[in-house]
Amino acid sequence: MSSQVNSKYVIFRLNREYYGIPIDKVISIEKMQNFTRIPNAPKHLKGVINLRGEVIPLVDLRLKLDMDFKEPDKNTRIIVVNEKDKDIIAGLIVDSSSEVLEIYDENIDEVPSNENVNLSYVLGVGKTKDRLIILLDLSKVLEN
Repeated sequence: MSSQVNSKYVIFRLNREYYGIPIDKVISIEKMQNFTRIPNAPKHLKGVINLRGEVIPLVDLRLKLDMDFKEPDKNTRIIVVNEKDKDIIAGLIVDSSSEVLEIYDENIDEVPSNENVNLSYVLGVGKTKDRLIILLDLSKVLEN
């Protein structure tokens, strides 16, 4: 009996947790760079960058997911994503980006429901030998 690969995910860290987004939505992974702030933008929208001639909004994923702000360091990365359903290209600021993993369907659990916590951004939880990976719903993350 063969396992079907659901997808490959780009794995990154926020705080001490691992997160994943489907690799088919990732355009590139860039080092942190200078950006231009946007006046009166929501706190999580840090500004815009010019990436190879294209102006791309930058979302601080820590702030978007209600985590504490962290100054960028040498490990900070911008994951440039394309959410084709919403025709959005954006850069997600993450603490670090480490690898691409295949996660099989049978190793992805649904999110336990909890009315006290906003879990709408979460597609599921991927399990590997040594860790849990929170799989994000990019279309929800990129909503206002």
